[in-house]
Amino acid sequence: MDMQIVYYVIAGILILAGVAGTILPALPGLPLVFAGMVLAAWAGGFEEVGVGMLVLLGILTLLSIAVDFLATAMGAKRVGASRLALVGAVIGTFVGIFFGFIGLLAGPFIGALAGELLHGRHVGRATRVGFGTWMGIFFGTVLKIGLAFAMLGLFAFAWFF
Repeated sequence: MDMQIVYYVIAGILILAGVAGTILPALPGLPLVFAGMVLAAWAGGFEEVGVGMLVLLGILTLLSIAVDFLATAMGAKRVGASRLALVGAVIGTFVGIFFGFIGLLAGPFIGALAGELLHGRHVGRATRVGFGTWMGIFFGTVLKIGLAFAMLGLFAFAWFF
């Protein structure tokens, strides 16, 4: 079997896993997409996709990491979340994976709510913090999905044109 085909298949798997990772917190979404794109470009001898485009895609990948942290932090900070709420949101997100799509939606909220309650906050305040933290995670995910499709579009454009 031609090794170039094997590299392209691995690159495709990395890209698909990365796109899934924009939603699933256990996978490093856009870094996987970027790794797949670099592998595909390398397998093609950088003829279709050059170094300049890969630098741009790398910058977008770094931007996605910043968006991920900032969106969650801004959502939590806006409502005055404690560190326990942030830890709870992360734990809730990971636990939510095991409960499907509903778990992915509810997990961060429930985790942040539980963290605030453990911090000694009243239920009303804890609920607002849970919702604010969830909104930050939600908007961060939406932005990462947008960046993923922008990266895919730029890569496809470079590959075919």
